[in-house]
Amino acid sequence: MPQEKWTVEIAPRRKSLLPDLRELWRYRDLTYLLARRSFVAMYKQTILGPAWAIIQPLLTGGILTLVFGMLVGLKTEGPSMFLFYMCGSVAWNFFSRCLEKTAQTFADNEKLYGKVYFPRLCAPVATVLVTFVSFLIQFAFFLIILIVANLINGYGIAVNWGLIALTPVVVLEMGLFGMGVGIGLSALTVRYKDLTLLIGVGVSLWMYISPVAYPASVLSDKYPALRTLFMLNPMTPIIEFFRSAYLGTGSLDWLYLGISFGVTALMLILGVMLFQKVERTFADVI
Repeated sequence: MPQEKWTVEIAPRRKSLLPDLRELWRYRDLTYLLARRSFVAMYKQTILGPAWAIIQPLLTGGILTLVFGMLVGLKTEGPSMFLFYMCGSVAWNFFSRCLEKTAQTFADNEKLYGKVYFPRLCAPVATVLVTFVSFLIQFAFFLIILIVANLINGYGIAVNWGLIALTPVVVLEMGLFGMGVGIGLSALTVRYKDLTLLIGVGVSLWMYISPVAYPASVLSDKYPALRTLFMLNPMTPIIEFFRSAYLGTGSLDWLYLGISFGVTALMLILGVMLFQKVERTFADVI
């Protein structure tokens, strides 16, 4: 009698806290369905739908230009103040949304996690994919404004094509960094519910110690003793990268960008390990 073949093998869970990437890949269709569900739910029963992805960076860039550029009188680098702020806010929005949304993974999927088995990491990966789609819309709109501003106003912005070629790598880093920090916080909020209230405040404070509303050179010039600490913030060299690549401004330091990649890898590994540990007893705690 010929031996029967099977496609799924049920086995005891591995003791390792590192994820089974092959299993995660086998469930890629589920990840896609979760991402599609989140995207539809995000804009369901809204008047403008996905247009909000465009409106958000416009409002953020406009408010930063009005408050910090016009009222406070903070000098920015480059010929266009609005483009300067919009470039930083588009990059920051992608990271912050990845962090905030993945930090809600266990809370948002409580019922789903308690009913069926699938690799739990599918949910935060799907969240990052949805956020990435919104980022693509915002970034494409930023590029359109950049091109139109160059053609109409003749800004003559000197883009750096070498850095532009590295954009996908840096975008991937932002997504992984946001997910690493986010799922780590999600695991902690399972036991410590009050941390949920601090995440939004913490992200807002993080934005102000990152060069979103001001150029990195401002803080470096006024407080040179704090420059190293400021540049060790993983988001500082990332935002400076985007402004150097697309606006020809900024003070990109390759050393700190490399450190940023190292911190991203560390936070991703620690976040995944903590997430894997908590998901084993998640149903009992909740």
